[in-house]
Amino acid sequence: MPDYTHALIILLVMGGCVILTRVLPVVIFGWSEQIPEFILYLGKVIPYTAMGLLIVYCFRDISILGGTHGVPELIAMAVVVASYLWKRNTIVSVVLGTAVYMVLLQMVFV
Repeated sequence: MPDYTHALIILLVMGGCVILTRVLPVVIFGWSEQIPEFILYLGKVIPYTAMGLLIVYCFRDISILGGTHGVPELIAMAVVVASYLWKRNTIVSVVLGTAVYMVLLQMVFV
């Protein structure tokens, strides 16, 4: 298959997915102005659930008995929590925590 045909197929699939995500809510909920209570509930709980999932994912491979004993992860987590409480900006907190973690891994705990 030529490269342009492959690229065209990818663009069509991507376009179809975008259209589907725009049309599907209208098909499911109709044109009403009122958002269903269940969707409002999901909008409130999913961010906290996602953060909990990310925390479990990040700390799942920590070995207390080996290497760094989880110190870089705990320091980075403390930086994220402290910077969020200070600035109330999620993106700044995550970027700062990631930077601190990378510095700790690359320079301090080699």
